[in-house]
Amino acid sequence: MKNSIAIAGGIIGSFLIAGTSLADGGFSAHVSQCVEKFANPAMGASVMLECNAADGKLADCKVVENSAPGKGFDKAATCVASFIPMAGKTGTVRVPVKFQPAA
Repeated sequence: MKNSIAIAGGIIGSFLIAGTSLADGGFSAHVSQCVEKFANPAMGASVMLECNAADGKLADCKVVENSAPGKGFDKAATCVASFIPMAGKTGTVRVPVKFQPAA
């Protein structure tokens, strides 16, 4: 199954990740697991998270916008956020997460 997720943030930058499984259990594998666990991979959605960045990780993420309420993308975005590296950034950050429907 192939999903895509785009994550962008002021201090994170922008990148596109294909949600296919990796043998090493990398970021893309985590994205796929989060989407498959909480949402419908055939659908798309945009979610804005507000998180605390500390020690190179995001924590205490809260959903501030969700284009598909009740469809599980809020939980999928929060799940994905726990795997986004922050490279030593600290403070409150907004993280937009866009889920592309599976092809």
